[in-house]
Amino acid sequence: MQAPPIQRLVTELGKLPGIGSRTAQRLAFHILRQSDEEAFALSDAIREVKSRIGLCEVCFNLAEGPRCRICLDERRDTALICVVEEPQDVIPIERTHEFRGRYHVLGGALSPIDGVDPEDIKLAELYARVEEGGIREVVLATNPTTTGEATALHVAEELRRRTPDVTVTRLASGLPVGADLEYADEVTLGKALSGRRAL
Repeated sequence: MQAPPIQRLVTELGKLPGIGSRTAQRLAFHILRQSDEEAFALSDAIREVKSRIGLCEVCFNLAEGPRCRICLDERRDTALICVVEEPQDVIPIERTHEFRGRYHVLGGALSPIDGVDPEDIKLAELYARVEEGGIREVVLATNPTTTGEATALHVAEELRRRTPDVTVTRLASGLPVGADLEYADEVTLGKALSGRRAL
């Protein structure tokens, strides 16, 4: 029904996560209503991010250049590494202003069912960083999903075997602040109970 260039734009926008066909169509028509300058600024931003952003050679976070800003920051604690699944997982941790160490981005989580084995993510690089020495603690901040938990257990076991002097910790999990107990599921409430601490 629509001109091929419009349909192509709708199809490409529909490939974005969380964008259905109707939203893709609305976005396409919004782009058509924009001035040339605004529309081309969007396409230039996409082109620039694809050409200039890569992975940090140390932690595999997103970086413009060989190292990311966090690895270049000399005020960060180099003896403390926080392990996350994806680059976007660094952002909420940084927002807390509680963590002053460095990161290691795995690029996924172990999932044999989906064909993701230890060689497919940045585990060897993590072990090499820790075995180099100078690391005091590794914080496992993988997602509290089945694959995230499996990855954390695998990494913890391997690090204890390779470097028993390094402390391996896991982010606490449980009830969110401001939540009512009656709305908590059994797994979340169970984690909160097992992870309770003295006041």
